[in-house]
Amino acid sequence: MSRHIIASFWEAMATNDFRHAATWLHPAFEYFMPQSGEYLRGREAFAVVNELYPANGPWRFDVRSIMAEGDAAVSDVVVTAGTMIARAITFHTLRDGLILRQKEFWPDNYAAPAWRHHLTQIVDREPF
Repeated sequence: MSRHIIASFWEAMATNDFRHAATWLHPAFEYFMPQSGEYLRGREAFAVVNELYPANGPWRFDVRSIMAEGDAAVSDVVVTAGTMIARAITFHTLRDGLILRQKEFWPDNYAAPAWRHHLTQIVDREPF
């Protein structure tokens, strides 16, 4: 059930109708981004933040994986908006069939360190 809820949320996000996507959020929804320290409450605030984001084109969401157990789930999603490509790792807590909380990490890509080149290889697609 949790996996289906998270998959449906990301499908709704892909419509770029963020108010529709917010219907998958619990009325007491809370959202936190630890890297910037930003916290928001409520469906309306979530929709507005996404509507106001300065994207250079429509948002696309490539769900790479969803792991769920009980009322907890984690999703790994590649997010594209125009020339911006980022990855979101989101920890979801569910209640009453809706998303109550999201803790979302937006890690930046970085060049592979030279010290481990002899142990790794650079690939052009994800191996798994």
